[in-house]
Amino acid sequence: MTLINKLKNNVKNSLVTAGIAAMLASCTMSEDTIGLNKVLKTEINETDSIINGDIDVTKYRCTIGAHRGNSVDYTENTLEAIMSASKIDKYAFIEFDIQYTKDDSVVVFHDNSLFRLYRNLGKISNLDYSEITELTNGGVAKYDEVMKVIGDKKVNIEIKSHGDLVKDKKLVDFVMGDLKERNIESDVLLSSISKDIVKYVNGTYSDMKTGQIFWVKSSTYLPFDFLTEKLYGNLSESGADYVMLHVSNLNNLGDLMKFKPKDKTVVFWNFEDKMYIVHKSFRDGLWGDSRAKNLFKDVKYDFNRFFE
Repeated sequence: MTLINKLKNNVKNSLVTAGIAAMLASCTMSEDTIGLNKVLKTEINETDSIINGDIDVTKYRCTIGAHRGNSVDYTENTLEAIMSASKIDKYAFIEFDIQYTKDDSVVVFHDNSLFRLYRNLGKISNLDYSEITELTNGGVAKYDEVMKVIGDKKVNIEIKSHGDLVKDKKLVDFVMGDLKERNIESDVLLSSISKDIVKYVNGTYSDMKTGQIFWVKSSTYLPFDFLTEKLYGNLSESGADYVMLHVSNLNNLGDLMKFKPKDKTVVFWNFEDKMYIVHKSFRDGLWGDSRAKNLFKDVKYDFNRFFE
């Protein structure tokens, strides 16, 4: 190769590199993206960049979602909370809970009873929707009302179980029928604390992404590897794609990342408005996003992090 050709190649490579750098530089960090180190600081007041297991958490990108809608400014799971979250850029997805009423209306509500939010002991499953509307002054929305205001956000629907698997399956079938009619299955994650519900979704609707929800586990505070491995073993039994853990489990972050199967993604949630998808690699994506899109987001995050 002549000297002139070498110079041409060097210039060409430099221009390509500069072009990529300029493209990334022009793309500032998305509002729905946050570093795992900042999540640790916010949620458990952990300031060290290295958590047990020698993990450099500054390298980990997280995607933010709205837990029960914008539940800081509005009552959780209400139409107002969902509408607000749909318009806020820092939320890449919106999570809400659904369950049946006595008359088989599908409502967006988390608890079994109205007591925590409305100081009434009535149970959702024992009340008709008209009764719930009267007791809450219209505070509880129906599923179809919420779906009309969700906008273009991706959605995480938690299926609440009242212990009746036949009825739980019926609720899943209802939701899946609606999602197919709207042609948005790929943009929705179905999750539940019930292993049976998650197994049913995976067995009946194999293309659907699913999440299994946990709160405080023994592995949360006890530093034993076998407990974390057991947690992932439970996840394998249900077939869930996402393991969804309360933020207290950040105390076990080292083992959670160390033993995480490549085909599983970790999500943390708190009791306020936040959920965080942890991206260990481009395989850990937001449902509905391609691997190429996730890879680009990782590269952009690393680029912005480097110049912070």
